[in-house]
Amino acid sequence: MMKQLIGILLGLLLSISVSAQPDKILFNDQWLFHLGDLAHASNPTFDDQDWQSVRLPHDWSVAGPFSAQWASATGYLPGGIGWYRKTFELPKGSTNDHWTIYFDGVYKNAEVWINGHYLGKRPNGFVSFYYDLSPYLLANGKNVLAVKVDHSQFADSRWYTGSGIYRNVYLIHYKPVHIATWGVAFATPNINKQHAESAVDVKVMNQSAHNTPIAVTVALQDATGNLVAQQQVQEQLLANDAKQISTKLVVHQPQQWSVDQPYLYTLSVSVSINGQLSDSYEEKVGFRSIRFDARDGFFLNERNMKLKGVCIHDDAGALGVATNEQLWRHRLQTLKAAGVNAIRMSHNPHADFFYTLCDELGLLVMDEAFDEWEFGKNKWMAGWNVGKPGKDGYHEYFKEWAERDVQDMILRNRNRPSIILWSIGNEVDYPNDPYSHEVLSEGRNPQIYGKGYLPDHPAASRLSELSAKLVSAAKAIDTTRPITAALAGVVMSNTTDYPSNIDVVGYNYQEYRYPEDHQRYPNRIIYGSENGMQYQAWLAVDTNAYISGQFLWTGIDYLGEAGKFPSRSNGAGLIDLAGFPKSEYYFRQSLWAEQPMVYIGSSTIPDREDNGIWSHKRAEPIWSKQYGDQQRVTAFTNADEVELWLNGKSYGRKVRKSNKQGFLWWDIPYQDGTVLAKAYRSGKAVAQDTLQTVGPAERLVAKELVPARENQVRAIWVQAVDAAGNPVLDAHNSITVHIDGQVQFRGMENGNHQNTTPYLSKTNQLYGGKTVIYIEKLAKNAAITVQINSDTLKGTTFSF
Repeated sequence: MMKQLIGILLGLLLSISVSAQPDKILFNDQWLFHLGDLAHASNPTFDDQDWQSVRLPHDWSVAGPFSAQWASATGYLPGGIGWYRKTFELPKGSTNDHWTIYFDGVYKNAEVWINGHYLGKRPNGFVSFYYDLSPYLLANGKNVLAVKVDHSQFADSRWYTGSGIYRNVYLIHYKPVHIATWGVAFATPNINKQHAESAVDVKVMNQSAHNTPIAVTVALQDATGNLVAQQQVQEQLLANDAKQISTKLVVHQPQQWSVDQPYLYTLSVSVSINGQLSDSYEEKVGFRSIRFDARDGFFLNERNMKLKGVCIHDDAGALGVATNEQLWRHRLQTLKAAGVNAIRMSHNPHADFFYTLCDELGLLVMDEAFDEWEFGKNKWMAGWNVGKPGKDGYHEYFKEWAERDVQDMILRNRNRPSIILWSIGNEVDYPNDPYSHEVLSEGRNPQIYGKGYLPDHPAASRLSELSAKLVSAAKAIDTTRPITAALAGVVMSNTTDYPSNIDVVGYNYQEYRYPEDHQRYPNRIIYGSENGMQYQAWLAVDTNAYISGQFLWTGIDYLGEAGKFPSRSNGAGLIDLAGFPKSEYYFRQSLWAEQPMVYIGSSTIPDREDNGIWSHKRAEPIWSKQYGDQQRVTAFTNADEVELWLNGKSYGRKVRKSNKQGFLWWDIPYQDGTVLAKAYRSGKAVAQDTLQTVGPAERLVAKELVPARENQVRAIWVQAVDAAGNPVLDAHNSITVHIDGQVQFRGMENGNHQNTTPYLSKTNQLYGGKTVIYIEKLAKNAAITVQINSDTLKGTTFSF
């Protein structure tokens, strides 16, 4: 009876903590925007009545237009300077409370004012930041928040970054005694199947003029809402002071977070004064252990496993970097269905919701801080490795901001069970871009810029000093995860302390160095931090226990790092810009996924195999005359063997293990009809796939690609089909969109890297027989009708 009563009381205390969260208000609506610099726009009385009304997240660059006057590095899209303003009133009765404005990401050089008072500048366009508004707010009256964004150095990155307030903004309401922003740290130092111990640190702020006694309660609920652990600590806070309070929670028979079962608990923290709640905090956390071993690779919860990873950038084609949670959930689920279990956040921290998704979906994460340090890398203007590069970039702020930026990255994300690595840099040691060393005149040096050692370039020895400084800054915040970096010039970095300064050493495109360096540096933990699509690159991981895994370049196509105009995006991904899997996706699925699968596609019969780093295997899901009288049918499978039929005639069964390239193929004569592939395990059919001759495109069909929330962007998939309703994948018809209702048209994305039609044009072309239309509702419960027409195909209507 007593135990039941205690349980009820503890549950009641926890329910109070959870329900009394501080006001964290999504602050995305009713902003005004002006493209171009203006004097005095920070003044609260400035006349902004002619400004554009926008809802955040907002990326002005993606509106274009594409032009060769801009840089191939950033997708031939413009930069510039933009201003944002928002007028708001505080709730009545909040005179003595505190208010913080929190920006998840602004690209870049964000300067912020409240009621004309300057709050500060944050140069880094990827790091989250916040300011206390309280001293300057009007409790009764209108408050004006102004933000200047300076992206006039439009070619300041090697990929598309977007411009503007492109992530969520929050207005956070606090009492004078409250938990500091990013002030809760959760770690799992001891964990096994019988019990798990969590260490919880809470930083509490007292912004009142009085010494204050507080009670800090820390509790854990399981996924069903049951209270499983709780502790309370009593402390005395001095006036205008802060204190870190530490406690431990023990959970018996814990559910461990893993890629297969990403089990999450709810961590709740409350701060009370004389029994009255002053502040509370809640976050999803997980129990898991991670370990890297120089001989045996990576372990999650003491289970040895390979990291089957992909690198990704922030953008989503037509949406630029102003994306949303549901769209990324769809993309990540698609990647996970291919067997992907790890994501590298290349080459910067990503949106807050992205990490939540990885926690929920069971994806391991390498979070990365920088692409350059003290010197600028090459940013190509007229095409990748073409002409004279630019040098603008983050390096201009590195000396002043780098340590704080890497620490803020970690503070924001340190409670995420999905994160297993902090990366302090990507290819900072790129040979001759900028650092150089005599060793570059010897041996084999991939991706080298220039020829051999360049004595006028910065000395590689600087890598030792700077990496040590960044590692020290990172470990001052978190020692529960190893520090890594992605090395492009391993032979050069081996002459320095850079590899030994980090805990885990990433090799970019240097699989051939694995055996030699493993023997030479037996205590070095090695993995592939960036890798190409070749089968041999995967075998270098799969057949060597000491290699922890690989991260493919890349998981999804992205804007920027493009070729000569009109190429405006990079096609290295397993998934295209519209979110659809490409043929290479299914090859990777055949290597990484456990669910039985087979995929077949056709092509011309090649004269030779293309084994380039980023080359994709040719296997289009089309069966038509376009590839000639004799065609190659390629099969990707994780089964033992595959048999191929054309119109009921068998062309034989082939065994997967007998092929050293990781896939199977048949060269067969073309005839209209159906190609069927059946895959077998232990003699039993487990999967099949077909190719079918289709008729000419006759009409359009549409459906919602990604289920969206009421206030998020909707993605409508438009497909050309023949008379029988079969997708026509070689259709490239022009289409036009007409919309009735209170919506904002956000663009069309067909995945074609040569398509320079402005994204906001309502007339575009199908590519591969399809496109995606993005639409954002402006009013709840509003009826929306989308008409999609074509001069050559029967149109369709989609309503929601």
